[in-house]
Amino acid sequence: MVTDSRMYSYVVLLDMHTGFFRSALEGISDGDAQRRLDTKANHIAWLAGSLVQQRYEMAHALGLDAGLQQAAHELFKDNKGIQDGLAYPSLSSFLQDWDVITPKLREAMLKADAGQLDHSVEFMPGHKATILELTSFSIYREANCIGQIALWRRLLGYDAMKYM
Repeated sequence: MVTDSRMYSYVVLLDMHTGFFRSALEGISDGDAQRRLDTKANHIAWLAGSLVQQRYEMAHALGLDAGLQQAAHELFKDNKGIQDGLAYPSLSSFLQDWDVITPKLREAMLKADAGQLDHSVEFMPGHKATILELTSFSIYREANCIGQIALWRRLLGYDAMKYM
């Protein structure tokens, strides 16, 4: 049960995205995960790592230990964009970190109270948002990035992701 009812739908979406992320990455080779097909688009490995980073940052915003980090933290900290010519970690590494942070984040979301959710933080330079607004943005971004990975699957010749 959620402490603050405003978090209910976000927890439902978090649970959905948790499975969709795994499904979107299913069967993709680490080599293909780093292909950009002669574009400047973010590749699958960067998208996956940035989503893992975002879950850790959401957990920190909700009060979890800031020392808790994904293995590839240095590649993604401070909203770092994709870096050309760099070999990103394996998808299995990102999935391992996803599995570490997800239950902790979910629990923090369930326990978040009005005081936490209404607390304002700097979202990006010069822009403040409440923790609730930050959670809303983060859940939206998860859906967006999982959709990009699903598109990359098709562009790289993989079967469409499965939703069940």
